[in-house]
Amino acid sequence: MRRLFLFAALAMAVLLPAQALAAEAHALPGAAMSLWWALPFAGLLLSIATGPLLFHHVWEHHYGKIAAGWAALVVVPLAIAFGIPTAGEAVLHTLLTEYMSFIILLFALYTISGGILVAGNIHGTPLVNAGLLLIGSILASIIGTTGASMILIRPMLRANDNRPFNAHVVIFFIFLVSNIGGSLTPLGDPPLFVGFLRGVDFFWTTTNLWRETLCVGGLVLAVFLAIDIILHRWEKGAPKIKDPTPDTKVRLRGLANLPLLAGVIGAILLSASWKPGVSIPILGVSLELQNLVRDAIILALSWLSLRVSYKSHREANGFTWEPIAEVAKLFAGIFTCIVPVIAILRAGHDGALAPLVALVTSADGQPDNLAYFWLTGGLSSFLDNAPTYLVFFELAGGDAGHLMTEAASTLAAISASAVFMGANTYVGNAPNFMVYAIARHRGVKMPGFFGYMVWSGLVLIPTFLIAGLLFFG
Repeated sequence: MRRLFLFAALAMAVLLPAQALAAEAHALPGAAMSLWWALPFAGLLLSIATGPLLFHHVWEHHYGKIAAGWAALVVVPLAIAFGIPTAGEAVLHTLLTEYMSFIILLFALYTISGGILVAGNIHGTPLVNAGLLLIGSILASIIGTTGASMILIRPMLRANDNRPFNAHVVIFFIFLVSNIGGSLTPLGDPPLFVGFLRGVDFFWTTTNLWRETLCVGGLVLAVFLAIDIILHRWEKGAPKIKDPTPDTKVRLRGLANLPLLAGVIGAILLSASWKPGVSIPILGVSLELQNLVRDAIILALSWLSLRVSYKSHREANGFTWEPIAEVAKLFAGIFTCIVPVIAILRAGHDGALAPLVALVTSADGQPDNLAYFWLTGGLSSFLDNAPTYLVFFELAGGDAGHLMTEAASTLAAISASAVFMGANTYVGNAPNFMVYAIARHRGVKMPGFFGYMVWSGLVLIPTFLIAGLLFFG
């Protein structure tokens, strides 16, 4: 039971990126805090994991209230135990310095990419499908896994809507475009942006994860091509299906959004290189000028996208505000609920999560990179991978300078597994379930939760075993 509770508490601890700073800056006594402080985070985590599957209608209409309720169960006890000033500053520090930048970037990528439309249709042969998956994987590190998934999933579905066997195409799309492809920049996947906010250089993942990404992505793409070739040959003897979307010339619409995406990248690079040393106090929290300028530029670019994009392009993409609204509300709760959990983790061997620290530490006191790879990935399979990344980032010391240099292999293990293994289930990464829902709506007979895990178990787990031993063993 103790191990189960420890794993649950750890799992809770993995759903929130920035609290570590709040816990440290406001000196919450992590060494003296018990695992009971993690229960609200565990409850929110359990709600997010089971709500859409077990009580869909209640969750759909009240997820914001549920998240707010769990957050209140953290804020109120913190205020009682440590005083309103300390509790208030800790939460505000997290929300203003981490959450706001985090959600602004996701909002911008979602908004701008939603104005880009791939019109027309091509025939989904194995080589064409593999090419689309490769393009999507590359785009994922440039415009994010959510943006790339939104832009390409409908063209991929149209290309294969006359094939009797097409569910596997969507499954591998989730593997590659919605997850693995986003591993090379902070724009690609939320956990890497969390690392950027914590001080990891923008191009660190590009220079340190390209081998792992090439290996894992290449193996998965090769498996897809083999499977698709076999199924494509079987289909030749099956009854023909009338193509509901005949082949037409492919055109890229909404090109005005491309320089706006480049502007987002430029704004992030600006904040990484321009350090004026100026801080502006807001509600008692000091915010650095370069970060405020970055976020203002990104929001302005999002507004411009809404102004210059054709409404018809967004309608054709099925663009709505609901997905990003859900992410914003849930992550506000997550960032709040994990404050005490991060405080405990910061205490290291002196905290209630000391057994977890021991799991990722070898006998000689050095980090066990293979353990980091599988523990981070295992939790990223079922929890949101951004907070999972943060938890293990903290367990590894939380010092970006040290992790990028002396402990680079440890940070690589954490980063790679958080991104890659989000593909193991429908709930491992935000775009997964979005792609699943779009495919089902378009008539694709997608496997259920556990059916999908059979695919990921047969394809991804052997690939990760190879990558883990090759790069972190």
